[in-house]
Amino acid sequence: MEHRRLGDSGLAVSEIAYGNWLTHADGAACVAAALDAGVTTFHTAAAWAEGAAEEALGAALAGARRDDLVLCTGVFWPEGAGPNAAGLSRKHLRASLHGSLRRLGTDHVDVYQLLRFDYRTPLDETFLALSDLVRQGKVLYVGTAEWTADQLAQASAAARRFDVPLIANQPHYSMLWRVAEAQVMPVCAREGIGQFASVALAQGVLTGKYRPGHVPPGSRAAAGGEARRSVWPLLMPDLLDRVGLLRGVADDAGLTMAQLALAWALQHDTVASVITGASTPAQVVENAKASGISLDLDVLTRIDQLLGSFVQTDPRLTWSPPATG
Repeated sequence: MEHRRLGDSGLAVSEIAYGNWLTHADGAACVAAALDAGVTTFHTAAAWAEGAAEEALGAALAGARRDDLVLCTGVFWPEGAGPNAAGLSRKHLRASLHGSLRRLGTDHVDVYQLLRFDYRTPLDETFLALSDLVRQGKVLYVGTAEWTADQLAQASAAARRFDVPLIANQPHYSMLWRVAEAQVMPVCAREGIGQFASVALAQGVLTGKYRPGHVPPGSRAAAGGEARRSVWPLLMPDLLDRVGLLRGVADDAGLTMAQLALAWALQHDTVASVITGASTPAQVVENAKASGISLDLDVLTRIDQLLGSFVQTDPRLTWSPPATG
């Protein structure tokens, strides 16, 4: 496993990071496989599975040396029914972080991520609260997720005013979804902010497991609720046919389709790490092997030609909903 510096900071993160958005029976085994593969960077969030995701990750990492890990969690989404149980207010940041530290079994978070922009809370209020948490040693670095270029520019200015080490952004970024390239990534490069690329497998579509008219049992598309809703818009027969053609590109490169997709995201010079989840330890091992792979221009060109007009590039597709509660 290779590591990269995150933005202009001195923090080294593993090129492949493990994210436990959901809890499942093999979760602890997946975390163990990640550690064995050299993954040092782990992502979760306070609201995922109503706190159970953080609890599961904390338990799975309990035997690991804390100083060897980069532990990332995030805040924004509702964590209860109260009027202050969501967003990026000073009150919610403090309450959410303390809950996260308790569930994770640690005294600090390495990267505390603001998972969406909060239109209801003044940015200065958010960054003043973060400044306090940084000075208290409970947060080492700060990141954002799915913020627009303008929002990131404002955040960077606020971070300088309040002496907050803002070093990361987490956009959705894949072969199919490149909306961060036009505006977000250039702003981040200017401001010394690195990327945690997420959804690089496009909800599993870029692994090649979906084919026109075929939904594999146990997949996201076969599940219910939010998991199913997130992937179904991508299951267009024409798109799946194009993705299927990527198998030849992966075979020629000696990679699985998942490794090709993860390695593709790592080719961008602002991307420090790609976050991926897994439902089995074997998937973790496969994904980890995408680290250190360099794709030549011919491979990148073939990918662009095959996906063609199915690639989304419009920066307006980066969007943050109003905080609820």
